[in-house]
Amino acid sequence: MLSFIGSVVGFIVSLLIGALGIYIGARVVTGTDDYGYALITAIVGSVIGGIVAVLLGWLFGWIVILVAWIWVINWRYPGGWGNAIGIGLIGWLSVVVITYVLAILDVLTFSSLGIPGV
Repeated sequence: MLSFIGSVVGFIVSLLIGALGIYIGARVVTGTDDYGYALITAIVGSVIGGIVAVLLGWLFGWIVILVAWIWVINWRYPGGWGNAIGIGLIGWLSVVVITYVLAILDVLTFSSLGIPGV
């Protein structure tokens, strides 16, 4: 039971950090200032990424999951694929920095991430 609770807490923390990364990326690229919107985007991205991983991940690996994640960002934010890639890249870098700082402070481990491929 403790393992299950730890998994749920880990998922929630990863989701919140991933959403923060998307929020930062969207704020920089599109000027969108809505963490709730980023959180919904992260949830949808997580679900779509999971479905794609189960259906196609064995065939193409993480790249198809990353494309699905960028597709969700493109669907949720204005500006097309270029903006979606920019949001994703800034979001990914933000999550790496946030996780690194939290791991140094011994709050998280480096495996606590909310963006694919990290």
